[in-house]
Amino acid sequence: MWIADGWKDYEIIDTSDGEKLERWGDYLLVRPDPQVIWDTPRKNSGWKKMNGHYHRSKKGGGEWEFFDLPEQWCIRYGKLTFNLKPFSFKHTGLFPEQAVNWDWFSKKIREAGRPVKVLNLFAYTGGATLAAAAAGAAVTHVDASKGMVSWAKENAVSSGLGDAPIRWLVDDCVKFVEREIRRGNHYDAIIMDPPSYGRGPKGEIWKIEEAIHPLIKLCAQLLSDKPLFFLVNSYTTGLAPAVLTYMLATELKKSHGRVDSQEIGLPVRESGLVLPCGASGRWECVDK
Repeated sequence: MWIADGWKDYEIIDTSDGEKLERWGDYLLVRPDPQVIWDTPRKNSGWKKMNGHYHRSKKGGGEWEFFDLPEQWCIRYGKLTFNLKPFSFKHTGLFPEQAVNWDWFSKKIREAGRPVKVLNLFAYTGGATLAAAAAGAAVTHVDASKGMVSWAKENAVSSGLGDAPIRWLVDDCVKFVEREIRRGNHYDAIIMDPPSYGRGPKGEIWKIEEAIHPLIKLCAQLLSDKPLFFLVNSYTTGLAPAVLTYMLATELKKSHGRVDSQEIGLPVRESGLVLPCGASGRWECVDK
């Protein structure tokens, strides 16, 4: 398992009975987590001093309950700054476990010794985009939500990357990739963080089990003659790490590289254990 243990402004304090107690900077949030199937004693005082609690409804969805929580605040990871604001479906605008991938590909970009073009699909509020740009890459950021792209731009400005070579696009990721293939454009690295289920700008339905392999196959056509890496994230429990390895190894077999896929996770302070947070598949170039 790859563990995102480099945070100072974020931590999971405790987990119990379907929920996790987290510290986001100066504020404590309690949010549901389907992985937390254990019912352990809630001894930490934070469970009673939370600033926000997302209550899941038995009918689906849910709602926030706030206790002295600002509408927006910031946390940092290294030189990056992220603007947080709780919104629907329990989210805050950031997936902290992805920091373990940011560290991995940032090192690869810095050590490449050449210009690197990165395509970030389903790019959300820009965590991976900013990490890649801070490492020196030129990034194309694609997300179907105009609001998420605007939020990512805010994070770029807050991180001192407002003038970085980032191309911001509101578009359906699959259709964008298809157009890029027709245009003959290529990228040295591809990042994709697809949702389990979603809709495009015109109502296009996305189901990851049906769509992920065809998209990887398409994206393989966008890789340059000297690809650096290909990263795929999954929060769908049905897609085991070995499945990600199989797809990447199959579609990138013509490139000289290796694949490794693992669960990713976050440490839990109270127990000293690790909470699983999905899986990542990494293909990386191996020098001949």
